[in-house]
Amino acid sequence: MATLRPDARTRSASPENPAGEPGGGGGATDGTGAAAARDLGRGWKVSPSVEVAPGATHPLLEATGSGVVQHLWVTTHPRHWRELVLRMHWDGDPAPAVEVPLGDFFGQGWGEFAQLSSQVVAANPHGGLNSYWRMPFRRGARITLDNLGADAAVVYYQVTWSEEEVGEHEGYLHAQWRRDHPLERGRTHVLLDGVEGAGHYVGTYLAWGVNSSGWWGEGEVKFYLDDDDDLASVCGTGTEDYFGGAWNFDVPGQGYTTYSTPYLGLHQVLRPDGLYRSQQRFGMYRWHLPDPVRFRSALRVDVQALGWRSGGRYLPLADDIASTAFLYLDRTSTSRPSAPGVDEMEVL
Repeated sequence: MATLRPDARTRSASPENPAGEPGGGGGATDGTGAAAARDLGRGWKVSPSVEVAPGATHPLLEATGSGVVQHLWVTTHPRHWRELVLRMHWDGDPAPAVEVPLGDFFGQGWGEFAQLSSQVVAANPHGGLNSYWRMPFRRGARITLDNLGADAAVVYYQVTWSEEEVGEHEGYLHAQWRRDHPLERGRTHVLLDGVEGAGHYVGTYLAWGVNSSGWWGEGEVKFYLDDDDDLASVCGTGTEDYFGGAWNFDVPGQGYTTYSTPYLGLHQVLRPDGLYRSQQRFGMYRWHLPDPVRFRSALRVDVQALGWRSGGRYLPLADDIASTAFLYLDRTSTSRPSAPGVDEMEVL
């Protein structure tokens, strides 16, 4: 951080300065804080947030030229976390590289706050959602929120980026969301499929809802690289092992135990309340920052869902699994699932 960059300049977009104009911060004369600032006037928190109407799209960032998004902070009511879709387009590509429910992008897929303290994602009390994923672009960047819900969403946000040259070998950030609800027994949950190009895989977030009793995490996470067919090049030993835990995340005497570290964690455990909540639900993340999974031409990623049944046999599970997969790629778009709909995202 001590290296000076005379070629770079910091810009920041927020409701107070939507275009991130130099010398434009705090210049609003109308907005959601206008009444509170009526005795103070221009420059005194006149427009701290925006209201995104049902069916509307709000641009968080529209930048031109070359640069790097360095920090994204956003907050809104948790009921909107699975109603707002976060999209990111690089270099004018009409296809999004990132298309993920807002909450899932920050490890908050269940619509209930869970502290997450990691290197690139931080979710802080009470719903301050922060991303430090490096997001380079060469000709422009567009970041939007689409409100698929039935109610207006009041959103506070700030996007900070640096106008600077981007290195030849820097990839574009991609994030894809998929959900099986429920997963068909005997099938795997696919995180990525049909990705073409060269790049590296950098992160996994799973919102896992268990639909049966007993332990649920015997399944392996597998990475099929380049020409891999039936068998994967990278294969772990179990779900909790992939997320850096062991032995069912079970500390004797206290059961499932949460943890949040710079690169991996089980940061959320939602236990049944004995009345309306019938399933246990979990939030887990692993960021492959020191250990990216590199590929040259293609990538597919999946996870098995396995529990135990009688006779010491594995039990294929029919669980509710939603995944967000993060990767850097040498192109601005690739194969992706259909855009998530509000019913598909709904927490049930």
